[in-house]
Amino acid sequence: MSQILLTGGAGYIGSHTALELLLQGFNVISFDNYSNSSDEALKRVEQLTGKSITQICGDIRDEAALRQLFSQFNISAVVHFAGLKAVGESTQIPLHYYDNNVAGTITLCRVMREFNIKKLVFSSSATVYGDAKQVPITESAPRSATNPYGQSKLMLEYILEDLVKAEPDWGITLLRYFNPVGAHDSGRIGEDPNGIPNNLMPFISQVAVGKRDKLSVFGDDYPTHDGTGVRDYIHVVDLAKGHVKALQYLQHHTGIEAINLGTGTGYSVLDMVNAFSDVNQVDVPYQIAARRPGDIAICYAEPTKARTLLGWQAEKTLEDMVRDSWRWQSANPNGFKS
Repeated sequence: MSQILLTGGAGYIGSHTALELLLQGFNVISFDNYSNSSDEALKRVEQLTGKSITQICGDIRDEAALRQLFSQFNISAVVHFAGLKAVGESTQIPLHYYDNNVAGTITLCRVMREFNIKKLVFSSSATVYGDAKQVPITESAPRSATNPYGQSKLMLEYILEDLVKAEPDWGITLLRYFNPVGAHDSGRIGEDPNGIPNNLMPFISQVAVGKRDKLSVFGDDYPTHDGTGVRDYIHVVDLAKGHVKALQYLQHHTGIEAINLGTGTGYSVLDMVNAFSDVNQVDVPYQIAARRPGDIAICYAEPTKARTLLGWQAEKTLEDMVRDSWRWQSANPNGFKS
């Protein structure tokens, strides 16, 4: 029986995707170095599904470990999540980001080719659009990056495009995520960032649960309906289902396609804070702070291509996103260490 390899399978999006793949009858192997994840996430996925996951601890930069993995298991496709993803941190330690994200992915592809496994779903990001001049953003919008994290995703898109030009029998989807939020509705798995969260929703949740005093809202003078930045927030379960659809698509297609995974709707920071408070009946104190360098005013997806090509669209509402985030955080105040 063939198996799907998830690099970074124990992470936030990886664990939710593992769950959806198991529900669809796939066999799953996770390869993760646990630098920003917990093996507890996959134990809980096994409990929720009643199915087992092969968990292997390793680093995608370790060519020998990858060779051993591919020779040991009958892998048919790879969903590649493993990567560092904090924008601010990437500006402090750029070499580490390029080594992990870019060099690691090249090593992975080299070993995949050696074993003639040429189906790859790649975690890209809406950061590859830079400061988009038009919204909603289509897949054909010009690409640029404003920080080393975004640059690493953009470089990898170019590298994978060149790979497919040279070897057209590869099938690759570049999934450009917008802003993943929420958690599985069981409250058993969710986002568990190391240290201070970089993303809005876990920060809101940690303020609501009393771990942090207040939320800083960076900038209230953007050209938006309430002055705060507008983003396309997508429920992580919808996002996970998008990966399943991408894998199913690759079973019958070669070549490379970039596909937005977003809702097509933009919500501001204060929209998110207010929805979280209203739906969950909890206080989220916040203060307005200065804009952060590199932040853009408005960013949301044109998601038609995903519907046309993959038969996928986001189904969860803003209420689902904030309710599921709070269910996870309130049941697990210290994440997987709770």
